[in-house]
Amino acid sequence: MAEAMTTRTRLSVLLISTPALAFVVLGGLLGRASTGDEKLQHLRVFDDVVSLIVNNYVEDVKVDRVMDGAMRGLADGLDPDSAYLDPKLVKVAEAGASAAAPADVGIELTRQYYLRVIAARDGSPAAKAGLQTGDYVRAIDGKPTRDLSVFEGMRLLRGTPGSKVTLTIIRGNAAEPKQIGLVREKTPAGVLVSGKLIGADVGYIRIGSFTGDVIAHLRDQAAALENGGAKHLVIDVRRTAEGPLEAGLDAARLFVKSGTLAVKAGRGDKAARETIAARSGDGAITLPVTLLVTTGTAGAAELFAAALDGNKRADLIGERTLGRAGVQKLVRLADGRGLWLTYARYLTPGGDAIQGKGLNPDVAIDEPEAFEIGESSPAGDPILDAAIEHVHKIAA
Repeated sequence: MAEAMTTRTRLSVLLISTPALAFVVLGGLLGRASTGDEKLQHLRVFDDVVSLIVNNYVEDVKVDRVMDGAMRGLADGLDPDSAYLDPKLVKVAEAGASAAAPADVGIELTRQYYLRVIAARDGSPAAKAGLQTGDYVRAIDGKPTRDLSVFEGMRLLRGTPGSKVTLTIIRGNAAEPKQIGLVREKTPAGVLVSGKLIGADVGYIRIGSFTGDVIAHLRDQAAALENGGAKHLVIDVRRTAEGPLEAGLDAARLFVKSGTLAVKAGRGDKAARETIAARSGDGAITLPVTLLVTTGTAGAAELFAAALDGNKRADLIGERTLGRAGVQKLVRLADGRGLWLTYARYLTPGGDAIQGKGLNPDVAIDEPEAFEIGESSPAGDPILDAAIEHVHKIAA
């Protein structure tokens, strides 16, 4: 009994004496506790569960393993992008993008029970293999993703150019998963922006990523199309999920002359909010805009769409977007461990949430999907067709 009490006391002291962990336990309960007593009750229950497992489980329990699982569970309960990091992953986070492996397979991930594909970058190994928005990644090189964070999953997908990685994928209601072997390719340094005229007066611009110097390329494409006779722009950000969030706002400045582009909100009242507004000289592109969006539209692409939609500079055609607009930072814990913690979120110009909700299109059209992995999507492009029809209605 004395040994059991010593174990329990040690665990209790660990929980109470680690400020960052106490913050997660109290603040990461999804807002369900409204008073201090209720929060302390959750702490007592947590302590009781750990103590019961350590002292009564049928086999001897490794306390470190139990606590690691508990910490992962707390972080997973916040949002798909927050994560509990072991010392190895903390070093990865501290090193940042500059130390990341130079090759990848071109997908962005979220989490829904398992890791799940947000989008495959244009021309990437994943796109060539036919991976689509919504595909579940059940395992990476045989390692189940049930207990992997998005942070760790993205790290495992990176490596040296030419190296191979095997993904276990399941799509929709398929009975059996499929093994997909991919060869990592060097992450493109160029910007994935292209354009063309559709008919005599509609300019089409595809933004496949918000990385690199996307602003200059977007400006150049719009100018070239306008010089070629375009009187309306259709900008395609379907399945676009790469790039820093700020790049989406910088791109929006090309189209929005005045007004609020987004609101960055931290924890707390309105005093913790920062309004990001258009500046003098913004709004150089004045052509009317229609945006194509899908569930694979996320992050920077969503902020771009929200800024234009919220300032009545564009109509959205397609599917509701994913809802990924959180900003993360590393919080160091004891023993070299850490939290990759969402500490702020971007809101629409009107102050509405994007995170977890997404943006609703003005004209809702579902994007067709291939049922089998590796097959091409059905012929036709109903979202683009609907956008062209919408443009003609506006012009009439």
